Amino acid sequence: MTTGLSELGRRTTEPPISWLMGLALSRPNLISLAAGFTDNESLPVDFTREILHELLRHSKRGRPALQYGPTAGDPELRSLTADRVRELDHGAGARAPKSRYPTDRTIITNGSQQLLYMLTEALCDPGDIVLVEDPTYFVYLGIAQSHGVQCKGLRLEQDGIDLKHLDGTLKRLKRSGELKRVKFLYLVSYFQNPSCLTTSLAKKRAALELLRGYEKAAGHPLYLLEDAAYRELRFEGDDTPSALSLKGAEDRVLYTSTYSKPFATGIRAGYGVLPEEILKVVTRIKGNHDFGTANLVQQVLVRALHSGRYERHLKQLRERYAHKAEVMLGAMRRHFPSDITWPDTRGGLYYWVNVPGAETGLESGLFKAALDAGVFFVPGGLCYADDPARPRPRHEMRISFGAASLRNIRAGVKLLGGVLKSAN
Repeated sequence: MTTGLSELGRRTTEPPISWLMGLALSRPNLISLAAGFTDNESLPVDFTREILHELLRHSKRGRPALQYGPTAGDPELRSLTADRVRELDHGAGARAPKSRYPTDRTIITNGSQQLLYMLTEALCDPGDIVLVEDPTYFVYLGIAQSHGVQCKGLRLEQDGIDLKHLDGTLKRLKRSGELKRVKFLYLVSYFQNPSCLTTSLAKKRAALELLRGYEKAAGHPLYLLEDAAYRELRFEGDDTPSALSLKGAEDRVLYTSTYSKPFATGIRAGYGVLPEEILKVVTRIKGNHDFGTANLVQQVLVRALHSGRYERHLKQLRERYAHKAEVMLGAMRRHFPSDITWPDTRGGLYYWVNVPGAETGLESGLFKAALDAGVFFVPGGLCYADDPARPRPRHEMRISFGAASLRNIRAGVKLLGGVLKSAN
């Protein structure tokens, strides 16, 4: 007898992140350099308590915060969010066109993960194609897989995707008749998870122009989905404007980001700035999901942003991550074999480590040896789409300095270094 599950239910596999998190919980003595959690010691307990007290001290103010809110999000938080993205792109006080950052095209979601899911649900049918970076955010690959969506990988350069590879891929799909199945290009554009690279504005502009050039042959809009989840975790260098800052972006750019990582992951609040017709459909889908993101969470964010506490916390968080990244870098230089390499990072939570001549997958001897030694990481192969156009790379690992204590960063990297030296 069959289970009676839908096609989606039968198709959906366990996300690797669930297995990795379960491993950490079941073996608490393991040092996890895998989880992309944020720094536990810097979570803003004190001022969140203050805000909750301000909200709930009087019934007149507290009751609305404990009631349902609009499906698309609290109007004040949507306005603050749109203004914040505009200021990130153009600087405080800059006269950027508000038409690219309107409140009425902004939505608040249960983390940016929910928005990525809803956008895929709104735009893709089974058999459709999404273009992704190679490597990319492996949790998104799980969303695509559950919807029956094919992902085509695009090579990365130091400033983002290889535009020649993007153009060549689109040409190949046009020749094969598959271009009509392509729905969007997905970029994790700031301190990319996992590669740590940031996409330049020039690459975003060129990618958007390339997509527009193939729309007639595709028969529908080709969107640029920009995932800016790590944007505010920049601890070195200047910010890079988003694709929203580009002329003509209003009807083709899907911008997503989050308050979870720069504020507190337990808040689970993300947001997006979307074209009007896409926002309308996504809001309907969200109404079926949950009626709207928790109103109390949104009111906490409104007060954190208005009072300046959010910005002060973010400054401290950036300093904390800069220090943790430096500690991990020093430990890698001290303990890793000389042939192990990694790109520099100026933000985010990760290092992307290249291990030449050794496999790093879940079934590899190296991964099992690391577990036996008391440390684990994210195998790099999980971050590559199942794309027959190239063999899946299996010689990289993602290690995170986000959640681990300074002591565990040093100890974990030392243990991992010993395993890597034994593998050589």
